[in-house]
Amino acid sequence: MKILIMGLPGSGKTYLAERLTPLINANWINADKVRNKYKDWDFSEEGRKRQSLRMSSLAQEASDNGEIVICDFICPTSETRKTFDADFTIWMNTITKGRFEDTNKIFEPPNSIDYEVQEWNDSNHKIIAEIILKDV
Repeated sequence: MKILIMGLPGSGKTYLAERLTPLINANWINADKVRNKYKDWDFSEEGRKRQSLRMSSLAQEASDNGEIVICDFICPTSETRKTFDADFTIWMNTITKGRFEDTNKIFEPPNSIDYEVQEWNDSNHKIIAEIILKDV
């Protein structure tokens, strides 16, 4: 199962992933760590497409091995979300503007999600874990 935690920079994607991962015994793939590993800090349209494809490939490999995998990354456009092809999408809708203006300009709110987080709290990860584990 491929789980996408997406949203603007600073919305709490990594915060949620850190707390959710142990509750569902998932493999966690963080976009910043992937960009660092591949030395790819290109945030152009092509760079963002490449990152989405890379994240999808890494997640699919883990999913094909029977793992639940959580990927947290901005995934800012409908095209990058389609490329990633999540089984379960969590939208961190906790802020209206991120810290990077180029990302704010291209970010498209998702049309289809499985769970929307509107505020940070100490129970979101527990609620989401219960929902996910019902489907596994």
